[in-house]
Amino acid sequence: MTSYYAATANPHTPLPTLQGDVTADVCVIGAGYTGLLSALELAEKGFSVVLLEARSVGWGASGRNGGQIATGYPPGMIETAKIVGPADAKKLWQLSGQATAILRDRISRHNIACDLKAGELYATVKPAHRDWLLAEKEFCEENYDFKDYRWIDERELPQIIAATRYHGALLDLSGGHLHPLNYALGLASAARDAGVSVFEKTRVFSVESGSRPRIQCEQGQVTAQYVILAGNAYLEGLNPALAARIIPVSTYIMATEPLGAERARELMATEACVSDTNYNLDYFRMSADNRLIYGGRDYAGRPKGDQKALLRQHMLKTFPQLSDVKIDFIWDGKVAVTRNRLPDIGRIGANIYYAHGFSGQGVPLSAIAGKITAEAIAGDAEKLDVFGRIPHKSFPGGTAFRVPLLSLAMFYYRLRDLL
Repeated sequence: MTSYYAATANPHTPLPTLQGDVTADVCVIGAGYTGLLSALELAEKGFSVVLLEARSVGWGASGRNGGQIATGYPPGMIETAKIVGPADAKKLWQLSGQATAILRDRISRHNIACDLKAGELYATVKPAHRDWLLAEKEFCEENYDFKDYRWIDERELPQIIAATRYHGALLDLSGGHLHPLNYALGLASAARDAGVSVFEKTRVFSVESGSRPRIQCEQGQVTAQYVILAGNAYLEGLNPALAARIIPVSTYIMATEPLGAERARELMATEACVSDTNYNLDYFRMSADNRLIYGGRDYAGRPKGDQKALLRQHMLKTFPQLSDVKIDFIWDGKVAVTRNRLPDIGRIGANIYYAHGFSGQGVPLSAIAGKITAEAIAGDAEKLDVFGRIPHKSFPGGTAFRVPLLSLAMFYYRLRDLL
């Protein structure tokens, strides 16, 4: 399935495959946002960096996601504080704010053309969700002095989104959205300009630990002092223990035909993106060429054909006035989700680092993951250790049984969303 993002990608040249043996200070595995930003930060600090990508830059979630930029963390800050305690929750909140600032700075500094827009709306599907969002707003204002939340009541909201199913929305002025693949391609260009050696179509088969880890590929190997595992949902067999702490969740997205400026504005009188408050959430936004981009997640492993039909049904439930509109693109990808929906970032031993499990919020959070991983390798692990203190558990049954078990759990959440 060709994505809208691939069809509208900025011009870029395919990069070479690794041939032979090379050495570097750092070997980064995975050319998504986390790998690209880690490599870029390290190169700017003077490290020699080799970046290996099994397919092409942004092939995974980084080039297929909804493009949304949110503040905070997927569980919400009230729940995050319960998981890690109030002191570390405040530090995590501050780091999430730094993440969005880094993202915007990188786009500006490297002149990345990725259609960056401001604002994200969290739309309440049920009246009970309103209380939860208002509690989050109050919590962040009182504990973190956050001033970028605005509440939009259900009388005002239809003037902003031409949908009647919502019971108000929380606007995050510091959020936003972008063209995710063009953002990744821009980061890759910046990394190469900074001296990073980027190799595509270079699948890593094994990482041999030690004082100088060796990374084995099909046609060569890298010997490095440090390794960063940035494969996220595509970590696969490189580290089964880490892979067991995430589950790759399918997400499906479609893009309509161009609606035209007038109809697009009638549908959404805002440049902000939208996410709903269901556990199995839907999300949507308007593209730069006035297409509605509408996505949703599947935790139950349904057939792709069923997902396509279901996604269109969801879109028409939100916007029944689009029944005559053609769908030009539909595609899928994998999002890495942890059990507590907080990022899993840390290190194994002295020289192997990892960052994954952003649970749907990888666009902004990968920026801070890249920065703090680079800082840790350079000798300052204070911020990395904040994430390292988050308690993470493996999914029951390891990689073999986590999808069936999660399917049962998600059946419960689908019922809860319907009630």
